[in-house]
Amino acid sequence: MNKAVFLDRDGTIIEDVGNLGDPAGVEFYPDSFEALRRLGEHFLLILVTNQRCIADGLVSREQVDAVNDFVVARLAEEGVRITDVYVCPHKRSEGCQCIKPNTYFADKAAERHDINLRQSFAVGDHPHDVQLGLNAGGKGVYVMTGHGVKHFPELAPDTVVTDGITQAADYILKSAGITSV
Repeated sequence: MNKAVFLDRDGTIIEDVGNLGDPAGVEFYPDSFEALRRLGEHFLLILVTNQRCIADGLVSREQVDAVNDFVVARLAEEGVRITDVYVCPHKRSEGCQCIKPNTYFADKAAERHDINLRQSFAVGDHPHDVQLGLNAGGKGVYVMTGHGVKHFPELAPDTVVTDGITQAADYILKSAGITSV
């Protein structure tokens, strides 16, 4: 079985500019490429993003897909393979099954890509990103980029907190027993 890292998009691997509907607005954190390359040597990389801006009518699904396609293509240019992309287009108040921290997309990815969720991780700048990993039976890693500082007080005391994606990658690789970090 495969192991995976479920990655939040905005505030985790790219700057969170809010309601991103134009690929021209994508700005990667400088360390995202190297950190994700290292993770990709040992894990499938799955992008899971909540995009309530679709439900709010601020950005279309097509625009979100164009941004995601750009992110995946740009990462591929840097030697990073994203195995799959999942988008929740709903508001939290809608009670959908796919919004993080629900495990709908993690379960779907596990079935589609033969992933052992217990050996997998979720990374993001919101408490629900960390909780996704925990709810799926794996681990969660919180990053202080994006909205990380804002939501830090909401975290459980035992949450793994890192400065950003590089430190999250270091933690994940070490936790998985991979010493060549």
